[in-house]
Order: sequence, then structure tokens, then C-alpha cells
Amino acid sequence: MSHEGIRIVSEETARRESAAEQRLPAEVVTPLKVRVMKSEGTGVAIEWKDGHHSAWNFAWLRAGCPCATCNEERNASGRKPGEVKPSAPTGPLVLYQAPPRPVDVTPVGKYAIRFKWNDGHESGIYSWDYLRRVCQCDDCRNSSSI
Repeated sequence: MSHEGIRIVSEETARRESAAEQRLPAEVVTPLKVRVMKSEGTGVAIEWKDGHHSAWNFAWLRAGCPCATCNEERNASGRKPGEVKPSAPTGPLVLYQAPPRPVDVTPVGKYAIRFKWNDGHESGIYSWDYLRRVCQCDDCRNSSSI
């Protein structure tokens, strides 16, 4: 018997991957209003078609970038979307790092939004489905219904 392609994962990982494979209803992942507070430097707020409200600050969005490179790095280090990468020790002097802010924000068709960040990164496409799945409201963080 061949064991090629068999992968052993934790129960939590299996549950998370199973939930990610489930298709969400259209009204759950369709925004009615998207507000990007770029000039205020605060974040993004979305009112969804089903009446739900979500909000993220820019630091969370940058740390939660869904691009392949960021996703691979997060998975390798065991971080969840939105968890900031620990900074490497720089010696006796701590270097200033500007907080994450978008330089540019553009819609991607009718399904996503893209940020060009002040650190030069711009390959993440934040789909409405992804943003709804990583909603940071208390209800969503405390339940696994979405």
C-alpha cells in the first residue's frame, strides 16, 4: 500500500482547512459598503449584504496579507493571519519602523481589494471571501460558523 500524498495534521488544522473549503453564501461575502480610511490611517470597514459589519486596522491587514509569499511564511512560523512577525534583534539600537499604511488602494474586479503598502509590498489580493473569513468582530472570533 502506498502512502504517497498522505499528510498528518492536527485536529485544529484539519478543522480550519475543512472550513476554508466550504463555500460561503453570496450575501455573506458581498459587501454593500466598503470604507477604506486611508487618510485617517486607521483601517477598513465593511458592511456586508447580510447586515454584518467587519473592521480591520492596517497593521492587521498587512500582517494578514493573503499572498503566497506571506501565507507560506506565516504557515512556516505557525502564525495566524494578522499576527505580526516577531522582529529580529537589531542590537542595542532599535530602528524605527513606520506603521503599515497603504500608499494605494485599488479594487480588483468585483471580488477583491488590493493594497500597495508603504513597505513596498503589493502582491496580496484581499478577496471579499477572505476578508469575511478573517473578520475580527467579537462574534466571528468567538465562533467558527464562518
